[in-house]
Amino acid sequence: MPAQFQDKVILITGAGSGIGRATAVKLSSLGATLALCDINYDNLEATAKLCASTPRHLDDVDVSSVQEVKKFIEGTLGKFGSIDHVFNCAGVNPTSIPLEETTDEYWDKLVNTNLKGVFNITRATIPHLKRGSTFVNVSSISGIRGSAQQAVYCTTKFGLIGFSKCMALELGPRGIRVNVVAPGYIDTPTNAGIVKGGEAVERMRNGNALGRLGTPEEVADVVAFLMGEESRYVNGSVVEIDGGIKMSSTTSK
Repeated sequence: MPAQFQDKVILITGAGSGIGRATAVKLSSLGATLALCDINYDNLEATAKLCASTPRHLDDVDVSSVQEVKKFIEGTLGKFGSIDHVFNCAGVNPTSIPLEETTDEYWDKLVNTNLKGVFNITRATIPHLKRGSTFVNVSSISGIRGSAQQAVYCTTKFGLIGFSKCMALELGPRGIRVNVVAPGYIDTPTNAGIVKGGEAVERMRNGNALGRLGTPEEVADVVAFLMGEESRYVNGSVVEIDGGIKMSSTTSK
């Protein structure tokens, strides 16, 4: 029996760590050919070693740059000839900052990566996708409800959901589906709470009904489902992966 994604080329941004890396490994195990990018090439190479038997194309890419995105996609097409699925995972996690102390530079960094980056990748890949292709975009529980002192981050994640729902309507008639995953408290190296450790981690563990942090692999399982045939009638959906989040003022992906 052939692997689920045999002969499928899947493009993943932010593949150097966390959810992006776990998803690359998951899809590799299901037979996919991978086009992986990240702003940190050393991290990207570490991911590639975990997918050693998989055909792959690697590139260090700042997704906010139209030219770098174009180069990456041209390189992918030059090597593999097609793109079948896209996982927009590259993003910058939040820092809690009161709005009056928020700099233009911080706004630009988050908006350009979390929102414009998805726009750049999506716009550039649409012409090369065919019926049956999918986009899966990473939002957050912070794209569903607000958090004090995280206005900029929430803006990008709310905006990404709106963008994705619009693209689901726009591309659906062409047989291309667009869905969103909204992770909650996930144990990743860039999670601000994980970096702080101690009480911050305990608050996250106690912030959902399962009483623990999620893993990147648990998100990757949902991403694979949303790309597969089992979800062929799922379009424009937001899948919350948060263990049953409780109302709280602490939010982090």
